[in-house]
Amino acid sequence: MTMAAADLMLKPGTLDGGRILVTGGGTGLGRSIAEACMMLGARVYICGRRPGPLEDTARELTEAHGGHVVPLTCDIRSDDAIAEMIERIWNDGGALTGLVNNAAGNFISPTEKLSSRGFDAISSIVFRGTFMTTLACGKRWLAAGDHASVVSIVATWVWNGSPFTVPSAMSKAGVRAMTESLAVEWAGRGVRFNAIAPGPFPTEGMSKRLNPLGGEDAFMNLASNPSGRVGRPPELANLACYLLAPGSEYVNGQTIAIDGGDHLATGANFNDLRRWTESQWSEAREAIARVDAADRERRQPTRTN
Repeated sequence: MTMAAADLMLKPGTLDGGRILVTGGGTGLGRSIAEACMMLGARVYICGRRPGPLEDTARELTEAHGGHVVPLTCDIRSDDAIAEMIERIWNDGGALTGLVNNAAGNFISPTEKLSSRGFDAISSIVFRGTFMTTLACGKRWLAAGDHASVVSIVATWVWNGSPFTVPSAMSKAGVRAMTESLAVEWAGRGVRFNAIAPGPFPTEGMSKRLNPLGGEDAFMNLASNPSGRVGRPPELANLACYLLAPGSEYVNGQTIAIDGGDHLATGANFNDLRRWTESQWSEAREAIARVDAADRERRQPTRTN
């Protein structure tokens, strides 16, 4: 589903001349941010591990709106892959003006049942991958004296933690710390940093791994949310575009929640899973394993005879 011009709050051409990379931009909220940036005039690069969704998104968005969306296959867990991607981008027209650190992963689990591999599956993307991508861009920006804006997608758990998603809570808190630290260190050299903490914006990947027993209605029961609804992707995309756009230069080092007030009212984490039985956890593990197996199958190269 694509956006319409009426979904955007910024005027056409706001990001003309912009060059923006959205990690994890082929699906979900990353796709929405990439779409809004492109509609506002930026040349957009989207990266992820699977070429199929990236290529499909680039084709669908350019067919819907025109403009430029460049798909780049990159696993940000790899320093070499990051370096190669950033080199390709800079060789394709010059420095980025914006970076959106959106790539992530998450799943629910009792913390005592986590393996080191399970922890690394999240932290290597959210924590380390985000930093290494930011650093690869930052070194180039600082050396050339370029100005840029970095927007990182975190979670409201950065303020209060989240049981049963501890690797994500730790990693997102680290990204918030990076945001605040580099906002001070690099702002005087032209690079500023902000973060967005979304509340419930249901996506397919989020629902299957964070509420595997919820079915199609996962995260839709929001009686406790002060706003009484889930977020709409254009709302998040509009906030990201504002932070990337000229005119927001004095906003620096902030983490902005966009959740209808949910974390203030409820904590907005996975505290309720304390009530789950072992049978429910077993069922959830099986459901997540099926999702992982399907993802591995999709990542397999197509064989031809």
